[in-house]
Amino acid sequence: MEQFITFATNNGMLSAVWVALVAMIIVTTIKINLSPVKQISSQDLIFLMNREQGVALDIRSEKDFNANHIIDSISLSNEKITKNGFASLEKHKANPIIVVCSAGISAVKIANDLYKAGFARVSVLKGGLGAWTGEGLPVTKK
Repeated sequence: MEQFITFATNNGMLSAVWVALVAMIIVTTIKINLSPVKQISSQDLIFLMNREQGVALDIRSEKDFNANHIIDSISLSNEKITKNGFASLEKHKANPIIVVCSAGISAVKIANDLYKAGFARVSVLKGGLGAWTGEGLPVTKK
């Protein structure tokens, strides 16, 4: 313990950065756990689509969507969302909606916007389409 205190006092900047990183990890963890939008696994997505008429909402560009996407997913790129909002999803409002992007990062903002727009059952595919294809799950070009 004495060595730790000596190190911290001799390396104030490094210690401050370490404390800031730990605080950011704690805050991020709390935000994720309290968020109404949850991150789900590929298996959970399959379950929601097969058993509860879940909708995989692919928010990547049209070009990326046409190259490959999850079977039966709906394409709604950021450009379309900016123009029309979520009007095309109104018929799916009662269904679980799983937002899919390339890596699972940009989908969080859209998922939060969906939740604020009144879609109660919104999730994000953890790892995005990269995780989906990494697990060897099927994609289509149709």
